[in-house]
Amino acid sequence: MSERRSSESGFPIKGVYTAADLPEDLDSRLGAPGEFPYTRGVYPTMYTSRPWTMRQYAGFGTATESNARYHQLLRAGTMGLSVAFDLPTQMGYDSDEPIAHGEVGKVGVAIDSIEDMRLLFADIPLDKVSTSMTINAPGSVLLLLYQLVAEENGVPGTALNGTIQNDILKEYIARGTYIFPPKPSLRLVADTFAYCRKEVPKWNTISISGYHMAEAGATPAQEIAFTLANGVEYVRAALAAGLAVDDFAPRLSFFFVARTTLLEEVAKFRAARRIWARLMRDDFGAKDPKSMMLRFHTQTAGVQLTAQQPEVNLVRVAVQGLGAVLGGTQSLHTNSFDEAIALPTEKAARLALRTQQVLAYETDLTATVDPFAGSYVVEAMTAEIEAAAVELMERVADHGSAVDAIEAGFQKREIEQSAYRIAQEIDSGERVVVGLNRFAVDEEEPYEPLRVDPTIEAAQAERLARLRAERDADAVARALTELRAAADGTDNVLYPMKEALRARATVGEVCGTLREAWGLYRPTDRF
Repeated sequence: MSERRSSESGFPIKGVYTAADLPEDLDSRLGAPGEFPYTRGVYPTMYTSRPWTMRQYAGFGTATESNARYHQLLRAGTMGLSVAFDLPTQMGYDSDEPIAHGEVGKVGVAIDSIEDMRLLFADIPLDKVSTSMTINAPGSVLLLLYQLVAEENGVPGTALNGTIQNDILKEYIARGTYIFPPKPSLRLVADTFAYCRKEVPKWNTISISGYHMAEAGATPAQEIAFTLANGVEYVRAALAAGLAVDDFAPRLSFFFVARTTLLEEVAKFRAARRIWARLMRDDFGAKDPKSMMLRFHTQTAGVQLTAQQPEVNLVRVAVQGLGAVLGGTQSLHTNSFDEAIALPTEKAARLALRTQQVLAYETDLTATVDPFAGSYVVEAMTAEIEAAAVELMERVADHGSAVDAIEAGFQKREIEQSAYRIAQEIDSGERVVVGLNRFAVDEEEPYEPLRVDPTIEAAQAERLARLRAERDADAVARALTELRAAADGTDNVLYPMKEALRARATVGEVCGTLREAWGLYRPTDRF
């Protein structure tokens, strides 16, 4: 008898699957590609007409250094840029604030004002590239800076394509780069939806993210359950703000991880599409098919990379990328093999992109749509993950809403329990990590990581001092006063925010104005 193993989500994996394991209503669960419930993909032709968008995540040190990396990636054939921001920018602080000390330019690029954004995208055709920005609490601020730079270069908001992550709820669950309490944060998300519908209509206004929950230890079922529950909360916030579901839902997008457990990951992506389609049609009355389509970006699993024998990560990333493609992702970022050690070198970033290009152009993955459809094991796993995720979503709903569950600590506790179980399995050797707890080598080969210049913080502070000395201080003060009035009232805050940024207010000043109006979120006050 074949040995039974458990999936990442906790259900047993059989040694052999047969037709008896398929759901009885398989035909209705599947549908055709590009048709409800979108299990087989959101577009009828998927990759047979064009491959997925190949993104590479970049951003480190100064805007000038990051701009140089973007040009390298574009020359290498990437089709979309993905911006990483440093921790002070993610938290809405300027580089010269005391709290930013030691973190400037470390995990991403430092953006303090429109001047940094000009440098970041210098000589890049913003009407031709798609840009994804991994930014949440200050997501609207960075989007407006991007729009202002585009306008300075003659590119209107109607021509811009891209995504801001703008998913604040998962910050309370998994990452911690929140600023404001949940309710005003949701208001800012809804204001961004309304602003972009009018001013930047092709922009994806949110990337509802399970990736970071997965990196924190969430199982595949938890990843999609808590992500889709957050999605429900954003839909409700937009509806409460007076937006019609079919006016904003087509611009919603999602962000998931791809692990090395390829079969379960493929099943996860297919289950997520099916659950979301039914939610949008049956619970929210969406009529536009685009409102029911779960479109998502995928990044390979950073948490599964090892600093030991880092070249093995090339194999892991290839398998993870394969799972994302077989699962029907719309865009993909493949991690560099050296990211467990430091920021990726130019060569490592290029190899990561080449991995995607091999999948797209040297395999037959793009020859047919959803090649695993009807697979005994994948269809059985899809149904298993779907059932587990729906049950978890019901447990979130039992708290009242995703926000109520967050404030009760539900999602965080569930993920922490999974993370602890995984750590125990690795420590005991039950879960094999090649090069770490099995197949290790006595001596690692030397590796020279990319280093961030420690003088960046001082240079950014000098740039800020010069900016404040040269700008019209009265114009900045007036613009920030108008922003505060909007934040205190009910007007859309993005319009006065844009004018403040145009006047060269800094990211920290804009976020500081909103902090004064809305306060800070302190989790110890809640649970």
